[in-house]
Amino acid sequence: MKGIILAGGTGTRLYPLTKSISKQMLPVYDKPMIYYPLSVLMLAGIKEILIISTPRDISGFLSLLGNGQKLGIKLEYAIQEEPNGLAEAFTIGESFIGDSSVALVLGDNVFYGSDFGSRLRESAELTKGSIIFGCHVADPRAYGVVEVDDELNIISIEEKPEQPKSSYAIPGLYFFDNHVIEIAKGITPSARGEKEITSVIDEYLKQGELQVNIMGRGLAWLDTGTHEALLEASNFVEAIQKRQGLYIACLEEIAYRKGYISQAQLIELAQSLKKTDYGQYLLDIASEKSLLPNNL
Repeated sequence: MKGIILAGGTGTRLYPLTKSISKQMLPVYDKPMIYYPLSVLMLAGIKEILIISTPRDISGFLSLLGNGQKLGIKLEYAIQEEPNGLAEAFTIGESFIGDSSVALVLGDNVFYGSDFGSRLRESAELTKGSIIFGCHVADPRAYGVVEVDDELNIISIEEKPEQPKSSYAIPGLYFFDNHVIEIAKGITPSARGEKEITSVIDEYLKQGELQVNIMGRGLAWLDTGTHEALLEASNFVEAIQKRQGLYIACLEEIAYRKGYISQAQLIELAQSLKKTDYGQYLLDIASEKSLLPNNL
């Protein structure tokens, strides 16, 4: 399976912060926002990843992450000229996807949970159909909403409904088989002028090939699209890291624990960061001072 991070958009809800920089480059506590969705794909075991962004911002991501070689992965880049909807990611990335299945994660979503890594790895084994997630939220009206029956069979999918039929929002993380490319090509833009991801999901539902993975109370999902949400996400990451002494979305640690890079390479990556707590954490990992089991 290959992965796509959609890190485009104009970020107007975060103005003036984003007038000259991508919102996915803004800090969520101690890391750029894009580290968080990238960590999700790496935790799923996906090593070939396409980052889609705007003509203005693509160079910033390339400068930050390069080709991924230092992390033992392969990163490619593509441009989305206009914010024409999430489903456009599959047509932009058609040649990158090739004949593989694909995972799409939005660049402004933060996930955290103790069992999340295993669920990601299971989802990344998908060869047919689609897998989405359902997260219970207090007010689902701002999201896509999935309605399920008592046996967790999907009844309906709605995009930002005024009167939601359930409290399960669909977060910005999706797994699809290769058929998604042709489905995306046939999507008609909505009244907003965008090719909606819910239209793609609904097509899989009509074909009887859509599964939902309902996440329990142990999963935290944060959308960082507003100033308040960005601050809340930063405070959340700070609280977890200080309390546990374990970092969220530490790309170098994930790469090391998954065997993508060696101990020597981890130490080399840490050297340029050694004046920070982040760099010292990497050095601790390399010297096995961290007690976190190698189960990523």
